[in-house]
Amino acid sequence: MNKKGYFKRVHGKLRLTLLGREALAGIGFALPFLIGFFGLFLPMIVKSVTYSFSNMTVESTGYVLTPAAKNGFEHYIRALTIDPDFNRMLLQAIVNMLTKVPLVIIFSFFMANLLNQKFHGRAVARSILFLPVILTSGVVLGMESSDLLVTTLSPAEMTGTDFSTIMNVSGLLLEYTDLPASAINFLANAVNGIYSIIIASGVQILIFLAGLQSISPSLYEASSMEGATAWESFWKITFPMISPLILVNSIYTIIDSFTSETNEIMKDIKNTIFGEVKYGLGSAMAWIYFVCIGIILLIVGGIISRHVFYNDER
Repeated sequence: MNKKGYFKRVHGKLRLTLLGREALAGIGFALPFLIGFFGLFLPMIVKSVTYSFSNMTVESTGYVLTPAAKNGFEHYIRALTIDPDFNRMLLQAIVNMLTKVPLVIIFSFFMANLLNQKFHGRAVARSILFLPVILTSGVVLGMESSDLLVTTLSPAEMTGTDFSTIMNVSGLLLEYTDLPASAINFLANAVNGIYSIIIASGVQILIFLAGLQSISPSLYEASSMEGATAWESFWKITFPMISPLILVNSIYTIIDSFTSETNEIMKDIKNTIFGEVKYGLGSAMAWIYFVCIGIILLIVGGIISRHVFYNDER
């Protein structure tokens, strides 16, 4: 057998090579996902596609599917051209993603760099910054987004004058700085959404921190001996070595933004399916949303991957 194959003969018996053992271990790790995907997830996907092209009626013996009008595209056409809110919520979800993702990536990268430094209480600080992962769990996130909690924790003293004063900050920045209006609006949205940015950064901080700790200290020692400054070491060593994780975190954050519990379009799709019992329309809306997310992921992944550096490249 070829030395690069998965098997080799030893004393007339077929044995796994190192490459074969690694492949077998990989299959073992992927097996739970494959079982779950083909056994549970894939049948649901097929049913969802079927529902989106059909009209469902519930009868005493079960549900009955009949082909939807306009060659099955009735629900897709209705979602895109008739529903008054779907397009607006879809556009708003994209705008929120474009605002949130850069801020989360920058914040998590900054915090990971701080936590990678040596200081007293570093373990405690890392534990505290892992709390956002717990806070974004389903139960806690559902509690914090409930109307009762919002009503309880909202500042009762906030008056119209106070609100207008806060809003005037943007006006002052426009008047006394040379920043464009788009930049000021971006900063205002960032400050206004700082809580959501923090709770959405826990996983990204851990990924960046793991990547920073995997960089060999000898690279920094060699650059220091060559006279490189800390700023040059960051751009020539740290940033290139961490670039694959920027791609991973960007993809993760985009998906997290689009599937957030507080996302209006997600709530609307759930309400259409389970509240209004319109399985066909709700499934069509979900698939339109899925295709939009897929296109955005392909675009972002294609752009970032062109600038990613892999250490094993020759």
